[in-house]
Amino acid sequence: MTMTVAAVGVHVLDTHVLGIESIPSGSDGQLVETIRMSAAGTAGGTALVLSRLGATVRSYGAVGDDPVGDTLLALLGRAGVDTAGLVRKDSAQTSASVLPVRPNGDRPAWHCIGANGLFTLADLPPDALDGVTHLHLGGPEFLGGDAAGELLARARAAGITTSVDVLAPGDPDLLAWIAAALPHTDYLLPNDEQVLGLTGADSLADGARALLDHGVGCVAVTQGARGALVAAAEGVAEVPAYSVDVVDTTGCGDAFSAGFLRGVSLGRSPVEAAALGCATAAQVAQGLGTDAGAYDLAAVEALAAAGESCA
Repeated sequence: MTMTVAAVGVHVLDTHVLGIESIPSGSDGQLVETIRMSAAGTAGGTALVLSRLGATVRSYGAVGDDPVGDTLLALLGRAGVDTAGLVRKDSAQTSASVLPVRPNGDRPAWHCIGANGLFTLADLPPDALDGVTHLHLGGPEFLGGDAAGELLARARAAGITTSVDVLAPGDPDLLAWIAAALPHTDYLLPNDEQVLGLTGADSLADGARALLDHGVGCVAVTQGARGALVAAAEGVAEVPAYSVDVVDTTGCGDAFSAGFLRGVSLGRSPVEAAALGCATAAQVAQGLGTDAGAYDLAAVEALAAAGESCA
């Protein structure tokens, strides 16, 4: 089924450094296994993976007028994402992260917010939603709930399916900040820590139900190695992860979002879509970055069909 996506919001260039055992002292150096750059962010990473999965994707957001931005646009463009909607800001650098990956899989991060903090609805062209079947908003906290709600409501009025992924850690103040967006959100795609932080709930299921009470149509929560939890009016269900040889989990949340949304576009139930999301995350976890390897929808569906899942 045709899926045309407007991916709006946070776009980041990630630099992964694989094989970090310690930070060298003084000005000493250290050899590492790999240094690799990839497109990332709750809009940018999801946009790239959706394009890999066969969707037509247009990115909208803000990047700096700098070589970091040039690289990010090139990586997205190489994956088939239309980047014409990414505006260049000369007053801030492109948002970027450096992720040193330790042998045990830990990945502390250095992050610069950069141009993502300057993006507003005024940066969207009037035709941004023309011909779109799905609006994915990554990082509604940067716009604020009122502006995010305005955009999502406009999409809903045009018959467009809406989804939202939050970037910041969850806390009750953040929930209040984005609350106006939630009644216009068909699918909310947070992680487990965000759900518990946003709601203060004792369990993930209770937290997801609390978000439904704010007007969200469906909440699909990632739980790392435990897979996902899906909450909707029909009830709550757990979806297991897939057993793979993990290289790095950076971008797996964005990959889950892309797989889930692609599943929805193909007419699958939320639980079935979450299974495709988990398989997409498992694909990405086997490399560095959302664009590692040569995967497509058929490859991800094959992984899902293999049923090599773990509880």
